[in-house]
Amino acid sequence: MHLLNLGILAHVDAGKTSLTERLLHTTGVIDEIGSVDDGSTRTDTLALERRRGITIKSAVVSFPIDDVTVNLIDTPGHPDFIAEVERVLGVLDGAVLVVSAVEGVQAQTRVLMRTLQRLRIPTLIFVNKIDRRGACYDGVLRAVSRRLTPAIVPMGTADGLATPDARFTPGLVPTALDVLADHDDDLLAAYVEGSGMSHDTVSAALAAQTRQAVAHPVYFGSAITGAGMDALVTGIKELLPPAGGDPDGPVSGTVFKVERGPAGEKVAYARMFSGTLRTRDRIPFGEARREGRVTAISVFGHGTDLREDAVPAGRIARLWGLADIRIGDPIGEPHKAYERFFAPPTLETVVVPGPGADARELHLALARLAEQDPLIDLRHDEVRRETSVSLYGEVQKEVVQATLAEEFGLDVTFRETTTICIERPVGSGAAVEFNKKDPNPFLATVGLRVDPAPTGSGVDFRLEVELGSMPYAFFKAVEDTVRETLGQGLHGWQVTDCTVTMTHCGYSPRQSHAHQGFDKSMSSTGADFRGVTPLVLIEALRRAGTQVYEPMHRFRVEAPADTLGALLPLLAALRAVPHTTETRGAVCILEGAVPAGCVHELEQRLPGLTRGEGELESSFDHYAPITYGTVPERPRTDHNPLNRKGYLLNVTRRVGS
Repeated sequence: MHLLNLGILAHVDAGKTSLTERLLHTTGVIDEIGSVDDGSTRTDTLALERRRGITIKSAVVSFPIDDVTVNLIDTPGHPDFIAEVERVLGVLDGAVLVVSAVEGVQAQTRVLMRTLQRLRIPTLIFVNKIDRRGACYDGVLRAVSRRLTPAIVPMGTADGLATPDARFTPGLVPTALDVLADHDDDLLAAYVEGSGMSHDTVSAALAAQTRQAVAHPVYFGSAITGAGMDALVTGIKELLPPAGGDPDGPVSGTVFKVERGPAGEKVAYARMFSGTLRTRDRIPFGEARREGRVTAISVFGHGTDLREDAVPAGRIARLWGLADIRIGDPIGEPHKAYERFFAPPTLETVVVPGPGADARELHLALARLAEQDPLIDLRHDEVRRETSVSLYGEVQKEVVQATLAEEFGLDVTFRETTTICIERPVGSGAAVEFNKKDPNPFLATVGLRVDPAPTGSGVDFRLEVELGSMPYAFFKAVEDTVRETLGQGLHGWQVTDCTVTMTHCGYSPRQSHAHQGFDKSMSSTGADFRGVTPLVLIEALRRAGTQVYEPMHRFRVEAPADTLGALLPLLAALRAVPHTTETRGAVCILEGAVPAGCVHELEQRLPGLTRGEGELESSFDHYAPITYGTVPERPRTDHNPLNRKGYLLNVTRRVGS
């Protein structure tokens, strides 16, 4: 018996959750198929998911296919929740990408396929809704080949399309050998020579290339009528690779979801890649390598999840007892299944409590939401008593609002959504504050230099002083404070792509009098270094100068060619920069870059300018310097080291003369 951890991915409304229900029914897990419209599906458990008919949080269900246990993970389809999808991809052995036979390849379908290819995840393509009016076979295959990947292998033919009797007949089409021969020299030689190839030979080549993610079998069917389900189930069993991992190896896993149980306890969903994790084991987790004790384990299998004493490699389980666990945390030895890339949230908004909503309860509720999605990135302003959240789009804002109302009983509204910018140093700058020298009231010497670093390198902290010249705790206090302070630069935005070097250090050793204890007023503490570092760093940044950058999305618009004249003025008004314009018959395709803050307006206005036929695909691409108008400022939430006097009054009473 082997395991398979399978993801179902699709553009919203392609029928992904309905397919999950049909698979559970086909394999005998459920007797009656749930309905997305009725809110009775197994995987959309949130009230908001059932009311809106969309998947917001990933969900895990299990079903058997003969001797294979499949853990199926249903993922969100809306682009606002792409981070939820990305977290799941690292625990998958294979995926099914769902395409609608009516709408064809849509914007999010392309984004998902690019990600699956980048991570080399073996993927089957399932064309759903062949029973719906407007369903197409040849046209969808051409679109999949042109817009997703040419390495597709149709696994049969579809007949009776657009009728309730639509059916899928399994059988490799003749063009399949063309694709398979491209990646198999022996198969190519036999193909060119015209020698006969057995069914077993072709099937083996197809399985091997599918598992290598170089070929993608395509199935047609209907999640509603069940057409094509048997063929898809067979493909899942025979073509996708089983879960690997040595159950006797070192314990290693990854947390891809966190939720709260009925009693408010944290429950972590984890995929084990190696070893066996047992109840009552103490295990390190997270980047800080904290230790926690697992108090209970629930393992997915046989159609549900059951309490077990242990979870071995390859399986997915729910874990209790790890109170400080967060999404993305490694369990045991870190496992690098792939290089994670989360496009940063590019929008933010202030959450405004409604009448009767307690601000403390609101902050606690938002902290709970941030546990489930760390990229929400709460930002609390103590001065204005405001909390802001980061977003990927307007739909996510609606979901946060509804979740706060339904799960926490909190009525909230939002301020206008704004763009999250960043700052980068323009040049180099240095500053230093010396111990026991005015105007430094802190018992600490700190000197820092800020230098620009390559784009995408983040923040690097270095030492030009001897590590043994003062206690390590003081160096750690400086580094931690540097990283925290860079969260708000000269204009209030996060500073990145820079190197911060410590050039000076010094401290006052522990002072005590005979028969007396520690004299704090004469001895340096970590608080001294945490207090002076922001002043030094901000002064170094001021001397270096910073440039504010705004997030830019790569966009692709496909629309009727005769609407190009109306589209170009809109793109110009939104400060979009088309890079390429191509006309294919009656269709024009524009690709370029657009400010993230303008994407929502482009989405709203595109249908009206293109008779409802325009399609927009966009995703974060890069940051561009702001060279127009007034540089945007972000309100500070720290003690504002730009204002030295005010900062010192807030941080310490030991204000220098």
